[in-house]
Amino acid sequence: MAGMHRRDWLKFGVGGIASALLARSAGLGAQTGNGGKAKRVVFMFMAGGPSQLESFDYKPKLVDLRGTELPASVQRGLPITTMTSQQDKLKVANALVNFAQYGESGMWVSELFPHIAGIADDLTLIKSMTADQVNHGPACDLMITGSPIPGKPSLGSWFSYGLGTANSSLPSFVSMTSDSKVAFVQPLSKRLWSSSFLPVTHGGVAMRAGDRPVLYLEDGLTLPDASRRELFDAVRALNDEHFKVSGDPDIAQRNYAYEVAANMQNSVAELADASDEPDEVYDLYGPASRVPGTFAANCLRARRLLERDVRCVLLMHRGWDAHYEQTKEMRTCAGDTDQPTAALIADLKRTGLLDDTLVVWGGEFGRTAYSQGEITADDHGRDHHPYCFPMLLAGAGVKPGLTYGETDDFSYNVTENPVGVHDLHATMLQILGLDQNQLTFRHEGRDFRLTDLGGTVITDILS
Repeated sequence: MAGMHRRDWLKFGVGGIASALLARSAGLGAQTGNGGKAKRVVFMFMAGGPSQLESFDYKPKLVDLRGTELPASVQRGLPITTMTSQQDKLKVANALVNFAQYGESGMWVSELFPHIAGIADDLTLIKSMTADQVNHGPACDLMITGSPIPGKPSLGSWFSYGLGTANSSLPSFVSMTSDSKVAFVQPLSKRLWSSSFLPVTHGGVAMRAGDRPVLYLEDGLTLPDASRRELFDAVRALNDEHFKVSGDPDIAQRNYAYEVAANMQNSVAELADASDEPDEVYDLYGPASRVPGTFAANCLRARRLLERDVRCVLLMHRGWDAHYEQTKEMRTCAGDTDQPTAALIADLKRTGLLDDTLVVWGGEFGRTAYSQGEITADDHGRDHHPYCFPMLLAGAGVKPGLTYGETDDFSYNVTENPVGVHDLHATMLQILGLDQNQLTFRHEGRDFRLTDLGGTVITDILS
């Protein structure tokens, strides 16, 4: 369908276009798999780059090396940012937080994440993620769209395109953003939830905080339902006539988007009204879950979206880009996200949704083993580090209580089982029952896919 010529669309006819779009929305238009273990995904994207050294990669040998220069044999001449490449020395900075092993799996977790530690046996920890982008923009694009070059569809749009929507009253892909109160938060572009060249029906809808998550749903005309429907049908009929003349498939896609928007007038208001949630649910997510716009409130809303069969929820939390005062700012970000992260996984497990929902938690890269700026007695900085960083997974399709991959004594290089971003994406697609080689879209003369030139499915972590 994606590669049809405009003349072919004309021959296909308006009725055929509408039928095809409805089929695609039901998950029949781009079917590429045999049915995966997951029906939906929530990606908790920790924008800015959480430090692996203060979270899940315990490196006790660095204690005695604090303040010494990072060996050239460890750094290996790999590209680093200009923020630290001009420093006289790259001084090693050990983590100033305590670690312990948790659960039957013995997973190492720092004291900053006590709630995540409490569900260690539900988690799959990949310690050996690796990438090649040292700056936020291309690194975020790579992690969320599969390409460091801006302008590619978001992974949520690919999931929607491959699976279709299971709820015509809500968008199949939703994004939400929250911040920690730190010195600086890295900006995020709306291209991270854009469908780009995929059909507009698969674009992410950015939901705002509060009781009006989506603007402009109200028509402002105070029309009765029957009159509103007549107006909607008239607009759709005019679009159909325009399509007969132009043959532009975007018109039919826009008609479908209007239909979803009309349905959202009621469904979004019902979604936003969380007054039916019992106190014990708010207690599970923490006090901040009652504050609109916080990560905790967004996690609770994510559960409400997932139980309504939204295919992908992208929860972006900003504030992890701690170039200075790493320990202080990491403590703040962890404090905002630790309990809600564990709560969402526990809530999905309690309701049975975790059985067919894939949960992913991580950032675009990690942080350096050396300090950016001066090392003090009670803190240090850290620069961007894409050469090893952690990723947490839980739920459908992955082995719980597993730690996968290993890094060197400095948490600088991967020494065992490296996992590239395309490998992660290929694995997520596999869990959704989608084949990375078949999930393609023809654009500008070639077939595009989420994994670009291809990734390797990490079969060792699959359940």
